[in-house]
Amino acid sequence: MRLVYRLVVCATALLGIATLSAPAFAWEAVEQVKTYSISGQSGRELYQSIGANGPVIAGDRRTIAHTTFKLTWRRDYQNQADGGCVLASARPKLIITYTLPKPRGTMPSDVASRWKDFYDGLAAHEKVHGQYIIEMVREIETASIGLSAANDGDCNKVRAQLQARLKQLSDWQRQRGRDFDRVEMGEGGAVQRLVLGLINDR
Repeated sequence: MRLVYRLVVCATALLGIATLSAPAFAWEAVEQVKTYSISGQSGRELYQSIGANGPVIAGDRRTIAHTTFKLTWRRDYQNQADGGCVLASARPKLIITYTLPKPRGTMPSDVASRWKDFYDGLAAHEKVHGQYIIEMVREIETASIGLSAANDGDCNKVRAQLQARLKQLSDWQRQRGRDFDRVEMGEGGAVQRLVLGLINDR
């Protein structure tokens, strides 16, 4: 059976995510892990179970793991005495969900060791996607606060400016994720090494 691996972001290296030198933000992302159940007594059986039970994306395709997020905003648009409008504040609420596999029951000690290496690497990969999402939201916050337009009593001009910027930043985040996955999942990439380390007996 030909084994296929793929990771997707809904959205660097597996180890060591660099901390940005950015201004202090008054919010923090909520990061949570959602698991789906798999079973097996060998690395190959575990991987086959992932293929049968992994989360469904893009209609009917299953994946090993993925990262999704929910983002809402509290924005304060203020009318100005001269008839303009300014976006005085924009506070996000960001929830990032990492979906990862979790084996049922126990397994032989050598398989358990390989599984831990696989899981840790997989979680680190998804964490990078989560960091990209956080950086996108920080960029949105920075770009939002202070947006203004003259003769904009209903603040529609400011909203239009914001929407254009949101699309640019969303496209930027998606492209970063695609570029990252292309390297990680390419021939000899970190994800391929993780899969081979799990399914190959030692």
